[in-house]
Amino acid sequence: MNIIELKNINKTYPGSNKKANNDISLDLKKGEILCIAGENGAGKSTLMKILCGLEKPDTGEIIIDGKKTEINSPVSAKKLGIGMVHQHFMLFPEFTVAENIAFGTEPRKMYFFYDSNRAKAESEKIISGHNFRINSDQKVKDLTIGQMQQVEICRILNRNAQIIILDEPTSVLSEYETNSLFGTIRKLADNGKSIVLITHKINEIKKICDRVAVMRRGELVGVRETDKTDEYEIAGMIMGDNNFKQSVDYKAISPSGRNAAKLPAQYGESSGAVIEFKNVTVRRRGQKNPLLDKVSFSVSCGEILGFAGVGGNGLGVIEAVFGGFLHPAEGSVFHNGKDISALSIRALRKEGLAYVPADRIRVGSAIEATIEENLIINFRNDFRKKTMEEFSSKLTEKYNIQTPGMEEKAAFLSGGNLQKLILAREISCLKDYIVFSEPTWGLDIASGNFIMREITELRNKGAAVILISTNLDEILALSNRIIVMYRGRIAANLENTFDETIKEQIGNYMHLATKYPAQGLKASE
Repeated sequence: MNIIELKNINKTYPGSNKKANNDISLDLKKGEILCIAGENGAGKSTLMKILCGLEKPDTGEIIIDGKKTEINSPVSAKKLGIGMVHQHFMLFPEFTVAENIAFGTEPRKMYFFYDSNRAKAESEKIISGHNFRINSDQKVKDLTIGQMQQVEICRILNRNAQIIILDEPTSVLSEYETNSLFGTIRKLADNGKSIVLITHKINEIKKICDRVAVMRRGELVGVRETDKTDEYEIAGMIMGDNNFKQSVDYKAISPSGRNAAKLPAQYGESSGAVIEFKNVTVRRRGQKNPLLDKVSFSVSCGEILGFAGVGGNGLGVIEAVFGGFLHPAEGSVFHNGKDISALSIRALRKEGLAYVPADRIRVGSAIEATIEENLIINFRNDFRKKTMEEFSSKLTEKYNIQTPGMEEKAAFLSGGNLQKLILAREISCLKDYIVFSEPTWGLDIASGNFIMREITELRNKGAAVILISTNLDEILALSNRIIVMYRGRIAANLENTFDETIKEQIGNYMHLATKYPAQGLKASE
């Protein structure tokens, strides 16, 4: 039984001469897990925004439970039982878990007053019913990424959604958290919920989805039952290559290793530390346990230092210290021997910080500014109009950034193209070190491969590269050394052997780190 039918959906954005959705017809069955796959900019998110009432189609029909329906707003989508967990969470950090879950459907007492006790009880019922590891009294700002996602799902369930759309749900989850999420998704489907999963990870499509619909350049190129296809066919449909036989394996798509051919030095050849943390401790006011606890490491020219760990164990705090958003309470950060611990974000930029953050929307870009303004923001006082246009054009061409026009807002870019814009801007101002946090989050195969090769090339040109990622395959493929974080401390500092044994060792440190409480343990210990 089809719970949703989309018929001949067309959508063209103002100022663009190509259709974001071109005559799309697709159905979703009750109790089904349907994947929508495709490269960044393929039209997946536009189609789902139409279903959620965030966009209106130019032409076409939406049929729900056999009835033709108009979805004019998110409110009307909600009334129809449609909910979406966005790639960038829409939570209130200062509110508790219960307050976030109840938002929009707040229980009342005496008609006017918020009933906090009832909200907490209803939230805890949903949390326990799905075996989530979150506390209704916790503030969202203190949760891991995986826990935040659980809050988003609980909020959708609290609204009694029958159709749940998940946009890149595993992009920043560990393997353990991903398996837990898949268990929840399968349980929801078994209970009659219909799930739409937007993902680029082909192994996940085979693992959890019943069917996969592949989009390319705004068109639906095919729908397959996942048990009747393989990874190569799906990848070929996504890439537009019917003979696609490239393994979707990080080691195959990124040239790794300490013996990689060195390119002419561009960013440095010094044997000393470019960046060094010495006993860095970070505390939040009023919090007993530190966010980072006596963390020490160094990064030299021509190497990639990877940081691995389950979300919430200090990766985000290390990124915030690098970016100047948090400062050490104890210890120091040095750049080429100079103490930069207390510098502001602007001062760090002048000192040489190049930084591709995990949060592209709030930290990495100004989405209400134009694409051109985003590209030149680090050099905005150095350009006249003509040279600014030339600089921006060269970057968009070199990094294959697909834009609707340089004067359009960055908000109109797909996730992959926005990430490439940030990458292009930061590499263009790189001096000797660069920080990448979750660099391939939510990217398609081609964009992910491109960015990984760029990271490797920077290393080979002499840059000191810091790679922070919850994607262990990415860390293993690119890093020369790997630091495993656990509860704000360094659980292990390992040389990457580029074989399967290192993955097992890191997994032990990440998930069984209570056995390895000391700082700086080696694998042999």
